[in-house]
Amino acid sequence: MIEHIFPDIVDWGYVVTSDITCEYSCIAWAAGDDTRQWWPSPDEGTAYWPPAAPRTLSVDAFAIACATLGYATCEEDDFEVGFEKVALFADGSGKPTHAARQINEIGWTSKVGRLQDIRHPLRALEGEKYGRVVRIMKRSLPTPR
Repeated sequence: MIEHIFPDIVDWGYVVTSDITCEYSCIAWAAGDDTRQWWPSPDEGTAYWPPAAPRTLSVDAFAIACATLGYATCEEDDFEVGFEKVALFADGSGKPTHAARQINEIGWTSKVGRLQDIRHPLRALEGEKYGRVVRIMKRSLPTPR
């Protein structure tokens, strides 16, 4: 199914890392939450959304949601030791469509709709379905003790 949604993903290389689940959304997964759906639905009972973030379908609202977790906008998607990054995707009209989290120097992780989680190169998901990466954000990782 993933290859049907993203026809070029085989050429990019990807690995399925979970079973199919509807327990959480891509933005929740990018935020490190695999227990609930995150989405800025106007009806607060439909999905979780950080209280400090506007319940609007905009890249700025998604960025504010990430900022509640300590993320700040940055310029580069390159891996940086000591930091965790998220990428926000939007379609041609600027509507947010997806979020991915960087897991190491060569890969990102995504929850693909109601399907599986995958490990993939960041740009492998750009295209008709998710649009393109429009914002990269990063936060410091806790210092190991």
